[in-house]
Formats: sequence, C-alpha cells, structure tokens
Amino acid sequence: MPQLPHLLAGTTPSMTYHTLDERVNIPVTSSSPPGLEAAIKQDPWKKSGKYALGWVYFCIILLVFTIAIHLYHWMSDRIRRATFKEVVAKSSTTSSPDDDYEMADMPTNNSTRMFFPRHGPLPQQPEQEETFLSFQPLNRLIALLRYFFYRPLPVLRLPPVGFLRLRKREISFLPSPGVIFLMTVAIVFVTLYCFIPQPLYYSSIQFGAPPLAIRAGMLAVAMMPWIVAMSMKANLVTLLTGIGHERLNVLHRWGGYICLFLSLIHTIPFYITPVWDQGGLMIFKSYFREQSYIYGTGIAALVPLIFLCVHSLPFLRAWMYEVFVALHVPVSIVFLGMLFWHCHNYLTSWNYLWATAAIWFASYCARLFFLNWANPRRMSWLIGEEAAVTILPENAVKVTVPSQVRWRPGQYVYLRMPGISVFENHPFTIASLCSDDFPSEYGEQYRDMTLVFRPFGGFTRKVLNAAIDNGPMHTYRAFIDGPYGGMQRELASFDTVVLFAGGSGITAIVSHVLDLIKKMRDSKAVTKQVHVVWALKRPETME
Repeated sequence: MPQLPHLLAGTTPSMTYHTLDERVNIPVTSSSPPGLEAAIKQDPWKKSGKYALGWVYFCIILLVFTIAIHLYHWMSDRIRRATFKEVVAKSSTTSSPDDDYEMADMPTNNSTRMFFPRHGPLPQQPEQEETFLSFQPLNRLIALLRYFFYRPLPVLRLPPVGFLRLRKREISFLPSPGVIFLMTVAIVFVTLYCFIPQPLYYSSIQFGAPPLAIRAGMLAVAMMPWIVAMSMKANLVTLLTGIGHERLNVLHRWGGYICLFLSLIHTIPFYITPVWDQGGLMIFKSYFREQSYIYGTGIAALVPLIFLCVHSLPFLRAWMYEVFVALHVPVSIVFLGMLFWHCHNYLTSWNYLWATAAIWFASYCARLFFLNWANPRRMSWLIGEEAAVTILPENAVKVTVPSQVRWRPGQYVYLRMPGISVFENHPFTIASLCSDDFPSEYGEQYRDMTLVFRPFGGFTRKVLNAAIDNGPMHTYRAFIDGPYGGMQRELASFDTVVLFAGGSGITAIVSHVLDLIKKMRDSKAVTKQVHVVWALKRPETME
C-alpha cells in the first residue's frame, strides 16, 4: 500500500495554508489503496460542510414554530380586544337605561341601586365568537404544555463552605422543564447526527482526519451565530418572537455547553488516531513548520471555551458575579479569534464565524437606539438624565428619572449613575406607568421613570449610602440603557389576571396593575378581575 508521501508526490512544500485542507485532498488513481477510494466515496471531504447545515435547519424550524405561536397569540389578543370594543360601542348606542338605573331621588346617586338592578339576575356578558385565530382546543393544548414546561424546579440550598461565600444561597442548576426538553432534543439531534453517519474513523490516518471529528467540528462552528444572538440585548430573535433577551439567555448558556460537548467530540478522535502515526507527522511538519505543537490551534480555541462554560456555572457566577461580567465578553472575543485561527477557512467554517462577528457588531450598533444619551433629538444627548433618590420605609430606595424614553408595563432598564459608580450598570424593573395621564413636571414630553428596589450589596448599597450622605435634595446624573423585556401577551386580553410578587418584587407588577386599571376604566380591557398575591415578611413593607 502506498504511503502518504508517495501519494503527495505531486505537491510542493511551498503550498500555502489556504490550499492545504485539514483532510488532504488526495486524488484517486489506479495505484491508490482500496481503503482510500472507499473512504473518499463514503464521506467526501469537500461535502463535509453539509453537517453544519443540520444545526441551521434545526434552529430555523424551531424559530419558525416560535414565530407562528407568537403571531397566533398576537392576532388572537387583538381580535379579543377589538371584539370587546365593538360590543361596548354597540351597547352604548343601542341601549337606554330603564327604571332600575334611574335616579328616583338624590340619595340613589350614592347607592349601588344606580349600578345594579333591584330584581332579576345580573346581565350576562356576551359570549365571544370563536374564530380561526382563537381556536379553543389549540389554546387549551398550549396552556397544557405551558403547565408542564413552565413549572419551576426545586432549588438547591448551599451552605457557606470555607472561602466560598455565595451571595445567593439558593442556586438552581437546572432551567425550567421546557428548556430541559428543548436542550435534550438538541443534544440527541447533534449526537445522532455525529455518530450515525459512517464511517466514524478511517482505517488509516493517511486517508484523512476522522469523519466523526469533522462532523462535530462543523456543528460546533455552526452554533456560534445562534449562541451569540441569544446573548445580545438587542437581537433579531427577540424582534421576531417577542421573547426578551433575559429569557433567551438560558438558551445562550446551554447552547455554550452543547458547543463544548461537540468540541470535545471534535478533539478526542484526533488523539485516538493521532497524526504522528504512519508517517503523518512528517508531512504535517513540512507544511506547518512554525507550529511547535501539532494541535496547537485547536487547544488555543478549546481552552477559552472551557473557561467560558465553567465560570458560567450558576454557583460560580453567583459567587463572583462582578468578575464574570468583567471577563465574559473579552474572553468570548478571544475565543472567536482563536476559532478563526483554528478553522483556516476550511469548508464553510468562516462563513459561520463571519456571520457571528456580523451579528455581534450589528447588535451592539442596535443598542445605540436604546441608550437615552445617544439620541441627538433628546435633551439627554451625551449628558444623560437628571435623577433624584428617595429613601422609603424599610430602607427601600426609589430613583426617579424624568425622561423622554417611552416604555411598556413590565419592562426594565439598565441604570448607570457615574456620580455613585462609574463602571457599574444595574438592571431595574420600571415601577411607574408611561401614560399621557401622568406627565412629568419637566414638561409634556417627559415621563417620570420610577425605579424602586431594596439595597443589598454592590451598586444598590452604594445608591443607598449616597442618598444618606447627600440628602433628598441632591440630584444625580443618570444614563439609561433600555427599555428591554416586557410581557409577550397583552394582559388586557384576558378575563382574569393573577399576579404574584414576593417582597420588593412587587415593583415588577405595579405598572401592570396601573395599566390594567387605566384600560378597564377606559373600557379598553376585556379583564374583569385582577388578583394580586403579594408575599411579605413584614406588614411594614406595604408602606
């Protein structure tokens, strides 16, 4: 059987990196060994880029399904509100009060008899007509799936151990059942896609790199655009599906773990059939003389990926959150650069890496539209807003920021106050309602953005200390990034709304309650009942 040097007799050591593939394209001739010809026919190197498309198709199918559900909910909510508005308008033009609603004398003006008839049952609400966009069996199926997939899993309570002093003692290592199901399907898919096609290895390293490694490597590279897209605050997935980036972030983390899993599958076969066997090392060194270690580029890409996955573990992230925030993005940039170096533009690898860089850059550019100080048409351009800090009972803190920014109930912003902490950027849910009924004293174009929180450590504790030291009359410069998040569904489209909150978390639902009250008053809400369940340690917190 001819050896690899003889098969490459027609090549020259001056061949550049771009003309040398990871699996050498060896021409099949009459003197070629039978194993080489069979290997090339079974799994051609030039067609190995198709494995990356497997993950692309998987994500596109999932994305289309999610968009369809989002559009179904959006249309059904609009139809319910429009139907209710039509019923209210028709009732106001065709009905007239009878004697049960007439004021017989002045005292009835303060009596319930003005609103409720004295005899007979209360008038019933008209039944909603079912449309193809409000199909009850489908709604019940979605509700059933939500019941199983959204159920919270038990958390693990960790006692302080030695130097490991966790900020949060309750750590959830597993996401919701829905995310577990989705990630299980993804892992099963990529595993089968790697191991079912044959062959997994060639009988000799002379025939090329192990096909199993190539499949796993292309799948891992194809995941990069999706992993980065799920991590960005401003991203196209949120725009299409209505799912906020804070909820997509769990897919970003677990996508990174799957990428590490595939990277290990990509790495291990090269050590099972190492290139230094059967004369492969001599050929490698003739083209890559400056590399001291044959797998140096692969190790250079694998190390930062392992670091990113390990320091993203819940208990480590909770223990050293500031370190996590400071290192995660820089190490991610290094990881992407190492991937460019390692892939050498083989097959379609750089297409996915350039797509990753483009998504990353576009997302950062899109965030400029969420910065209150980056819009030249606002008074806050380059200088931010003026903010006041008030200390409430139970050491709660209220930050009021008159701003031209508009927001929806349940959204949150990232607040930076350089006078208190230059580099810290902290998220807070907006507790106030953005409405024309509540203008700011700064002018008609302004709305008072109210942020209420309980200080613990870090930035929130610094805000409390600054308010104590400077007094209530002192103002601060505030830079806002947002708003982000919010509800996917319109609460005013539901007959009954139940809201849960614990402690200071009531600030997350205050704006929802105010918005529902306003819409119910204006006959713009289908809602008839609103229940608020608030768990408190002390009754004084209600103040």
